[in-house]
Amino acid sequence: MKALLSRAPGGPETLSLEDVPAPPVAAGEVRVTVRACSVNFPDLLVIQDLYQFKPPRPFAPGSEVAGIVESVGEGVTHVTSGDRVLLGPIQNGMAELAVGPARACWKIPASMPFEEAAALLMTYGTSYHALKDRAALKRGETLLVLGAGGGVGSAAVELGVALGARVIAAASSEAKLAFAREHGAADGVLYPRGALDREAARALTDRFKAACGGGADVIYDPIGGDYSEAALRAINWRGRHLVVGFTAGIPKLPLNLPLLKDCDVRGVFWGEFMRREPERHIANTQELLALYEAGRIRPAVTERFPLARGAEAIARLKDRAVQGKVVVMP
Repeated sequence: MKALLSRAPGGPETLSLEDVPAPPVAAGEVRVTVRACSVNFPDLLVIQDLYQFKPPRPFAPGSEVAGIVESVGEGVTHVTSGDRVLLGPIQNGMAELAVGPARACWKIPASMPFEEAAALLMTYGTSYHALKDRAALKRGETLLVLGAGGGVGSAAVELGVALGARVIAAASSEAKLAFAREHGAADGVLYPRGALDREAARALTDRFKAACGGGADVIYDPIGGDYSEAALRAINWRGRHLVVGFTAGIPKLPLNLPLLKDCDVRGVFWGEFMRREPERHIANTQELLALYEAGRIRPAVTERFPLARGAEAIARLKDRAVQGKVVVMP
């Protein structure tokens, strides 16, 4: 079979498409013929050895796939050969065949395209855990979503609307704001790219407050950098600021702000949540699939690449220009 391999730390240009043996299937595992593999920001980090998890080389990036069950290991009963499934999180997803634990394998609706299934679990799983479990987002609250045009951001916009919040999108281009509005955002805030000086940060805080009608009850922050403090200064009394990621860098927040607003800064670590609370993760995933079948969420797959061009797909994340999700389709 063919796989897109990382043999040395580096950018997407270091990846190579190679012929490798099919991965074996152990007890409790599932092997899937991959029809789609989503691209996520950690894929860009892991090939550079910049992610907290460093798999032994050679490996293929890609942590969530969708396809058809090719074979199952001993003890697997809830899926069988021929089933349409999503599988994740796993390792070595950018390949023609992928193997993962059966507990991470889910049947998908017959009406669900493979590329949408592959784009569901990580972005919507992260955002649902953030909004439901960490923020306890309530109907009628105001949710400010930074990075609203990207994968997790657009998922947060849709889920915020589904949970009954008023969602304000924030993004770095008018095109991304228009994309977020198409997915349910009530209003949008355009922020500049790059570092913010004191005056620019203060002006951005004012724009956040104005769009939110005075302030945000919950802030969904996968961006970090200078944007985090500007957003936190626009939070309401006893609001919740969700720390999801750092595509613009790790921020340094002045701790007087949580004191003055009596608010919380809450970390969101979806991967560890799955490990520590598997039953809640299972329930969340089932709820996400139900929301999809009800037509209340739908992953926005905006770009598709063949496996041979998988490196280009990962490179698309470097410039933060992607709207929605990018998938690789072997």
